[in-house]
Amino acid sequence: MTDSPRERVARVQEAMAAAAARAGRSPEEVRLVAVSKTFPAAAIEAVHREGVADFGENRVQEAEEKAPRLPDAIRWHLVGHLQGNKAARAVRRFAWIHSIDSPELARRVERAAAEAGRTVDGLVQVDLAGEETKFGLAPEALPALLAEAARFGALRLRGLMLLPPFQADPEEVRPFFVRLRRLAESLQGQGLLGAAGRVELSMGMSHDYRVAVEEGATIVRVGTAIFGGRG
Repeated sequence: MTDSPRERVARVQEAMAAAAARAGRSPEEVRLVAVSKTFPAAAIEAVHREGVADFGENRVQEAEEKAPRLPDAIRWHLVGHLQGNKAARAVRRFAWIHSIDSPELARRVERAAAEAGRTVDGLVQVDLAGEETKFGLAPEALPALLAEAARFGALRLRGLMLLPPFQADPEEVRPFFVRLRRLAESLQGQGLLGAAGRVELSMGMSHDYRVAVEEGATIVRVGTAIFGGRG
């Protein structure tokens, strides 16, 4: 891609707004997280100058290396798998952790955030496809985790995150987005989600974020369409 960060950001924002309009939603309901893994601080700063405030990284160490060279106004999201032994480092750097995938990890993040005197927003990564190569909690395990997390003081579980199986045709991913939305609605109806504000759904990436917005995403994680291809 040879176009500028301004053109890329504008194109993604226009597509998000159009998808929201098709679903009868306001574009302001959807947060764009620019996934900056493997890209240098200079590339992140160029996108930040175009009004993007939220950036996603896959690894704690990579964010630790880049963040000190970037504006404090940036909100950092951990969108990759978090190992429990890195929870203390993660809560110091990230405002959001999208990949809470077990009760034990949730407890570790809660303890680490409390010890650091911080409040962290979290999402539970859900496995809807039973893929052995991906992390995530089975839907039937969600109520117990959310009930336990309701007593936490430092980790606020705000909603759900999904990494569906890759499909070249985004329409083939739509059923997974529908299932996640309905699962969140069910959990909210049981009083297990929503106590900390609106229920967040982190779903949709560069090739399928339009469909995700149509199906209720409140957060989309877009990398390639913002930064270009990774080598």
